[in-house]
Amino acid sequence: MSYFKTALLMAALTALFMGLGYLLAGTGGIAIALVVAAGMNGLAWWNSDKMVLRMHNAQPLGAGDRFGLTDMVAGLARNAGLPMPAVYLIDTPQPNAFATGRNPENAAVAVTTGLMGSLSGEELAGVIAHELAHIRNRDTAIMTVTATFAGAISMLANFALFFGGRRENGLGVVGTIAMMILAPLAAALVQMAISRTREYAADRAGAEICGQPLWLASALARIQQGAARIDNDAAERHPGTAHMFIINPLHAHKRDNLFATHPATENRIAALRQLAGAAGGAPSGPAASRMPAGRDAGPWG
Repeated sequence: MSYFKTALLMAALTALFMGLGYLLAGTGGIAIALVVAAGMNGLAWWNSDKMVLRMHNAQPLGAGDRFGLTDMVAGLARNAGLPMPAVYLIDTPQPNAFATGRNPENAAVAVTTGLMGSLSGEELAGVIAHELAHIRNRDTAIMTVTATFAGAISMLANFALFFGGRRENGLGVVGTIAMMILAPLAAALVQMAISRTREYAADRAGAEICGQPLWLASALARIQQGAARIDNDAAERHPGTAHMFIINPLHAHKRDNLFATHPATENRIAALRQLAGAAGGAPSGPAASRMPAGRDAGPWG
């Protein structure tokens, strides 16, 4: 089902791309946009994860890293029944994280240095479990492809704004400007429709993977506080990737509310607390026994 949704999304974004091509250069623009979109579909499917990681200057971490992060990811991946994903570190003070990859066999988890420095071991386990849930649910393909296409559509819309589009077409100048505004908004709306339901699902599955819903609930509250006051410069430069993060990383620019794809953090925390209450609130599963030594309490320094 996830692959069908991804294909449907790629078709919808291709249509938007072609519409902008028409506004720029008429029927010839449609043909050019179709060729470009076909190339982008292939590139997005095979390389969008690497593109997104490069956008955020994510650096790979090897086995036995000094943070103990790969050990934690390995243990939680076993809990989730997943192959070991690649692990990346992003050098930014904002606490946040995301997962990417077209399938579980080609997946990666990226966390920020701000996240590592502000969460306890239990909270970090909740975050990693949430990201692994996205991988297991195969959300990452549609999330990453959307990020690639949203950036491309925004770029083409800005290109159209610069050159003015085809002023002799039936839409006229007003219609051209409207399409240049609506196309990126449509891409953002697609992101929003996808993101809100999948975040709740990943929260539930993440709680199952780590064995304790309250670990993730506590992490979400702490990340929300940090993300609201600390800039993420790379995310601000590439707002089309905002839906991939566990908490919306954008707040510095007025346009950022257009990419507010996440459900309210308070609602997510309430759902996790309700889940914990239904489960009796006690840690379950093997996750707790797999916490790296020295990470049982307090932030990582």
